[in-house]
Amino acid sequence: MKKSLGPRTIIYPTPVMVVATYDMDGRPNAMTVSWGGICCSQPPCIAVSLRKATYSYDNIVAHKAFTVNIPSAEHVREADYFGTVSGRNVDKFSVTGLTPVKSERVNAPFIEEFPLVLECRVLHTVEIGLHTQFIGEVLDLKAEDSILGPTGVPDIEKVKPFSFTPESRTYYGLGAFLGKAFSIGRELGREGR
Repeated sequence: MKKSLGPRTIIYPTPVMVVATYDMDGRPNAMTVSWGGICCSQPPCIAVSLRKATYSYDNIVAHKAFTVNIPSAEHVREADYFGTVSGRNVDKFSVTGLTPVKSERVNAPFIEEFPLVLECRVLHTVEIGLHTQFIGEVLDLKAEDSILGPTGVPDIEKVKPFSFTPESRTYYGLGAFLGKAFSIGRELGREGR
């Protein structure tokens, strides 16, 4: 039997993404977000939701651009830090020792040490309530050679992303391979014959 927990924002896995922007003076800033994900295939789009009170919110509104940086588990401390202090008061890149790199496609930096980067221009802005959702069209996906699999696309076991659990405020790595999508379920149809 299921127990009602009321309206809450719990979904698994909750991604850990670091959104990077430039501020009004051209200084790089980064903020960890978990409210977001893929929202369209054509054009390829990512959605991230931020509160208006954040420094990154103003930066995205001003520049109409951001990058989504996917950290590996080895950078969990830095990713956590990016979400705990405001870029209004702290140069997060100096503190973490990570390197901001100017994007080739949008007016936003990306993080050199993170293996996967999506360069996005704002396509739509949606006021939801406490959060504003920025839908960014992905103009380019950059991946370190070291994380590419045999087919030339990122291999999740090499990327080593991690997820966030909102209710307990903890991070978890991803689990073991379970099966191939659009294939493992077809076995059910064959078993009934």
